Amino acid sequence: MTQQKFAFDSFARPLFSSRVAMAWADPRAPMPPLMGDEVLALEQVDAARARKFGAGRLAARKAMDMLGHIGRPVLQGADLAPVWPPGLTGSITHSERDSLAVVSDDPDIVALGINLEPATPLEPALWQICCTTEEMRWLASLGPSQRGNFAKLIQSAKKAVCKAEYARHSTLLDFQQISLSINLATGRFGAAIDDSAFDPVRIYRLNGQFAILSDCFINAVEIQHRS
Repeated sequence: MTQQKFAFDSFARPLFSSRVAMAWADPRAPMPPLMGDEVLALEQVDAARARKFGAGRLAARKAMDMLGHIGRPVLQGADLAPVWPPGLTGSITHSERDSLAVVSDDPDIVALGINLEPATPLEPALWQICCTTEEMRWLASLGPSQRGNFAKLIQSAKKAVCKAEYARHSTLLDFQQISLSINLATGRFGAAIDDSAFDPVRIYRLNGQFAILSDCFINAVEIQHRS
């Protein structure tokens, strides 16, 4: 059974500016047709992974169509990150039941990052991998029943940051290089990034937004030339 669009139009779409198109596809549906060399990404992957890949590319082409572009292949690089057609930038995320793609052709938008995670507690053994000391202190200030879920929110936000920064610099950040400040009241977060490899300023900041739904977290980063 193909799922309805859930609540993404209401909750996920506002996380990006109007210059970004967002589309959804169902990774549980029959495998959609791929384009060109997209099929090379499916060598030696299982059926579930193949359906997610296909749904993500279908969502990407839907988003291209919203921008007035003919659907084009979105290949997979050696690092597994999407390779967007010239003139476009975007990001793709999956859960077991949802694939979301965001795409923009605005030259002022240099990178996008989106991440979707189930709203389940992150295993305590992973907290110190994902979280800085300050973030661990923030988690400790929360009620015991909240900490695992908000550790997952931190993980999701950092994945969105990593996707956007990889699209911009082709450099993979470690989670410990990203320090978040999360405002639960506004649904916004700041990310202080400590890395001199691709920026003359050792510490710089990005901003993102998030939505907390009943069963998932959605985190979004949009980097513009002014960022």
